[in-house]
Amino acid sequence: MSDIERETFDIDSDFLNLMTMLASSVWCYLGKMQGSASDKIHVDLQNAKIAIDMLLALRSKTMNNLTKKEEEMLNSTISNLQINYAEEVEKFKLNQKKN
Repeated sequence: MSDIERETFDIDSDFLNLMTMLASSVWCYLGKMQGSASDKIHVDLQNAKIAIDMLLALRSKTMNNLTKKEEEMLNSTISNLQINYAEEVEKFKLNQKKN
């Protein structure tokens, strides 16, 4: 078995799908990705935070129960989402000050 095949088996497909579903929701809520329900891009920081919190809860509840690759993917996903969330919050605050 090659290293790539071994890495693929180190990731549970259901776990990957759940993580991807939650991350996609956050990207939509941050206005970085178009949702499938409409053609409009809409920013919803409250729901973005809720979905990020769900990923944090998933990480907490699966601690010591993930493969190294799953843990790395989850940590990386959460970090990227948190950075983008913080940027959107700052944009929102700047827009509030202008108005």
